[in-house]
Amino acid sequence: MNIKIAVVGLGYVGLPLAVEFGKKYETIGYDINKSRVLELSSGEDSTLEVETELLNNVLKNGLFSVTDDLNLIKECNVYIITVPTPIDKNKNPVLIPLLSASEMVGKILKKNDVVIYESTVYPGCTEDDCVPVLEKFSNLKYNVDFFCGYSPERINPGD
Repeated sequence: MNIKIAVVGLGYVGLPLAVEFGKKYETIGYDINKSRVLELSSGEDSTLEVETELLNNVLKNGLFSVTDDLNLIKECNVYIITVPTPIDKNKNPVLIPLLSASEMVGKILKKNDVVIYESTVYPGCTEDDCVPVLEKFSNLKYNVDFFCGYSPERINPGD
């Protein structure tokens, strides 16, 4: 199988992860923030998560690109969702970004695709909250037609 990765969310977790994968695998970084995508496409990262030289080298290698166009990640077969999970005033997780990203990926999910969640969530969130959204919007069945995983630990993927 030819692996083509989409990293959804290019913040402090997603961008370093996408750059690391982009060194060896065809990888598309996706973000809904058009100005963020334009900045990264020009080889600059205002958040300083990735060194300019590294970002430019990976952009030039032909395996890594960034986009805000959902159609450009349709052909991927691994989706890594790295959107934020903010908390509300009662310190409860706000799942809106995670569920919105799940809906978006669900609309383009294909048979045998893999979705990996790398967001800080409570135990069971992937299976209980995210997978039903993927199933609803893809009309596919979890662990039959597509597969999921999660990596909830907060690490710097570039280290």
